[in-house]
Amino acid sequence: MYDVIIIGAGLVGLGTANALQEHHPSLRLLVLDKENGAAAHQSGHNSNVVHSGIYYPPGSLKARLAKQGNRSIYTFCQQHGLYHDRCGKMIVATQPKELPLLENLYQRGLQNGLDVSRLSQAELKEREPYVNGIEAILVPDAGIVNYPEIAAKLAEIIQARGGDIHYQQQVQNIREHNGYVEVQTQQTHYQAKWLVNCAGLHSDRIAQLAGYDTGMKIVPFRGEYYVLNSSKNYLVNHLIYPVPNPDFPFLGVHFTRMYNGNRDVGPNAVLAFKREGYRKTDFSPRDLAEVLTYKGFWKIASRYFGEGVAEMRRSFSRQLFTENARQLIPDLQPEDITPGPAGVRAQALTADGKLVDDFHFVVGRRSLHVCNAPSPAATASMEIGREIVRRYFAEL
Repeated sequence: MYDVIIIGAGLVGLGTANALQEHHPSLRLLVLDKENGAAAHQSGHNSNVVHSGIYYPPGSLKARLAKQGNRSIYTFCQQHGLYHDRCGKMIVATQPKELPLLENLYQRGLQNGLDVSRLSQAELKEREPYVNGIEAILVPDAGIVNYPEIAAKLAEIIQARGGDIHYQQQVQNIREHNGYVEVQTQQTHYQAKWLVNCAGLHSDRIAQLAGYDTGMKIVPFRGEYYVLNSSKNYLVNHLIYPVPNPDFPFLGVHFTRMYNGNRDVGPNAVLAFKREGYRKTDFSPRDLAEVLTYKGFWKIASRYFGEGVAEMRRSFSRQLFTENARQLIPDLQPEDITPGPAGVRAQALTADGKLVDDFHFVVGRRSLHVCNAPSPAATASMEIGREIVRRYFAEL
């Protein structure tokens, strides 16, 4: 029997396994994943940005763990010789009506204890000569890493310490007993004293298998990226973000300098017709039916109908996508970008149509369920793990 079974070999699952081993070196630990390797979904399909915590309400888990995770990720990369580039982020106001929002964001950064500074138009032009902006915030601690590489190193460390990772094990049933929990996969069954659900896109379903109604449902949003032609890489020196629209729950199309030398443009945010739907043609009757029969989806769809239609149109039109991105870099042309990768964000949504904003845990009898861990969960993954250990597994 294991002490702890973790479901999910993404960054949050591996970060939790790492934290458990740090705190309990002799722990008998097992990580299960239905794929054939680590970081197969959200952890391996994202912008690879190391966030700072500027966007999140003071006092929230996201604010605290993003700030702590920012340090942890860079330290981990330095210790293990992994790629990291603390290139900094610019959050750019392109029109006067955005200046109050930019100021609010700046004050939030200060409240969250971050190293942030305001840049005038001239100072912005010195750093980003091709960006159209009237003022900006500089966030120097934001940067880029290679999250799949980090996940692979974490998996290696966990196994070197004696932990087990079993891939291609899809969980089919979970039964909690008085002193242990039983996990049934398509191939075998396992027993442990405790279970931690870090299943990301499927976290609500895993919780249901254990008998828990989380009060929320995972709704998948696909984010599509374009890649800037290498001859145009000079247009982008930092991570370049717009001032986020307060009426829309995503950060907007931005420019990212990547670990492979590319410059990515995106993402948009459109409903995915499959929880692991990275292509427009990916479709799951079960996944889509769950969304379309969930009253919370229709409430949020009506609230963001205009924005949702605009996002969908940009998904099918490179011209419209480029026009949106040109608000930041006016020189950008449709022929300067080619279709790139896509990711799917697992966003928890309540029945009354509210997006669950912060990281959220549900505690069971012999289990803990990480039910909402969207961005900045990759940045915060090691600290999410340590928070879980501190709160729930200090004594085993």
